[in-house]
Amino acid sequence: MTLFDDTPHDSNEQPPAEQDASLPAASETSSSDVPGTQLAGDPISYAASVPSSYVPRRPALPEDLRISWSWPHFFVFIFFTASSFFLVQTALILYFAPHASLPPKELERYLLNKPQFLFGTNILWYAAIFLFLYVTLGVLRGVPFWSSLGWKKLKSNLSAGKANPWAYFFAGCGLAIFVFLASSQVHTNDKMPIEEVLKNRSSAMLLMAMAVLVAPLVEETVFRGYLYPLFAKSFGILPGILLTGILFGLMHGAQLAWTWGIVGLLIVVGIIFTFARAQTGTVVASFLLHLGYNSMIALATIIGTHGFTKIPTH
Repeated sequence: MTLFDDTPHDSNEQPPAEQDASLPAASETSSSDVPGTQLAGDPISYAASVPSSYVPRRPALPEDLRISWSWPHFFVFIFFTASSFFLVQTALILYFAPHASLPPKELERYLLNKPQFLFGTNILWYAAIFLFLYVTLGVLRGVPFWSSLGWKKLKSNLSAGKANPWAYFFAGCGLAIFVFLASSQVHTNDKMPIEEVLKNRSSAMLLMAMAVLVAPLVEETVFRGYLYPLFAKSFGILPGILLTGILFGLMHGAQLAWTWGIVGLLIVVGIIFTFARAQTGTVVASFLLHLGYNSMIALATIIGTHGFTKIPTH
């Protein structure tokens, strides 16, 4: 044997076949080379045995957070939502405004007492939002529209701790009672725009109908169906719940004259709605909560105003 032999061999050495059988073969892979195999040694030995190329697998996202849209789509959605509201409202202001010029405050009061203006603004704006989501998600991406936005069957199994759908509805009613009692302690000197609407019986009845029949469907689709999955996927479930609830409360700020006590209560309501959506994996749960909440608010308003014939004033 020389130092330059490629296959050195010593006659005194045992042939490979005659090696002691009690020694493990060099070609065999020990259990320590396989990631995840339990070792008898200490944790440092285990860490050293894991190949450097091994990357721990990230936990899979819940099915309800596997969405087809991302932040670029979100920014386009925000731009479209704001611009469409401006265009719709401007067009209807020009159509319904009186010929004589009025100061801004009087013009606002005049339009808020026009049921056609309120109904037209909300319906056309909601229709534009749904059209945008349907085209950009359902048509261009070729995914099922409703199920991709979280509208999936609500599974109720009392033995597994999953509530009956009626439980969500009545829980929403109870939440409305709590908010009503808590908001009665909030004082404000500003006139809320919503109070101007309630002064007109036709406008008030139309507002209540939209609050029960339209608002839960639209707001749950946008907030809990579209926004929450994006926030939860990007920042985590808990931050997603909080962020969605905060935006939900702030959206109602203008109609409440930014009375922060009431806006804060609506933020709590939005967080509760989103928590139900996260726990069940479906928008149906938060929709039923929202439906019960708005139904109780509408019923209390009708009773408190004697059918919109006696509007309380500050």
